[in-house]
Amino acid sequence: MNLPGTAGYVETAERLIPRYEALDFDELHAAMLDLMPEKPLRLLDIGAGTGRDAACFATEGHQVTAVEPTDALRNAGIRLHADHDIEWIDDGLPDLATIKGREGAFDHILLTGVWMHLEKTERMRAMPVLASLMAPGARLMLSLRHGPVPEGRRMFEVTGAETADLAAKAGLTLIRERHTESIQPDNRAQGVHWTMLAFDR
Repeated sequence: MNLPGTAGYVETAERLIPRYEALDFDELHAAMLDLMPEKPLRLLDIGAGTGRDAACFATEGHQVTAVEPTDALRNAGIRLHADHDIEWIDDGLPDLATIKGREGAFDHILLTGVWMHLEKTERMRAMPVLASLMAPGARLMLSLRHGPVPEGRRMFEVTGAETADLAAKAGLTLIRERHTESIQPDNRAQGVHWTMLAFDR
């Protein structure tokens, strides 16, 4: 699926695949681990990349749907995690047209390093879509990248305050905001840091 927010990923996919797979789930999500789902539930990983996180959730018994619009990353995920029960979907923000057309809501939605690829009007469109996919009591977790933009990528500087405001307007409640350094040494050296946010419906 050719979406503006995927700019730069097709060209660099082969280099990114091993890099994404090498990241440790617990280290990457350290600030939010206690908010991750425990009992098996229906989980949606948007911008799932190579499926690193989706595979971890599937291992724990969750019913996982992985959305990834970049063919090279999605196909790598299907290949690398073929032994995990993951449903892969070619779809993406801001509209998630394929996912929206299906029945049922999700109990947990994850967007790791995705939201800042959307420009402001796209973010305004996307937040109500996310909220509409959440079951009562569901949780949304997302992360925002700050710092230099890699060449060829499409990224915007997005604040936690703006994101929380959009979420509130969509009926979601902010339960945590944390600021962390990048766990990748080269990114950290360039000043890359992250805002981690969690919302409940």
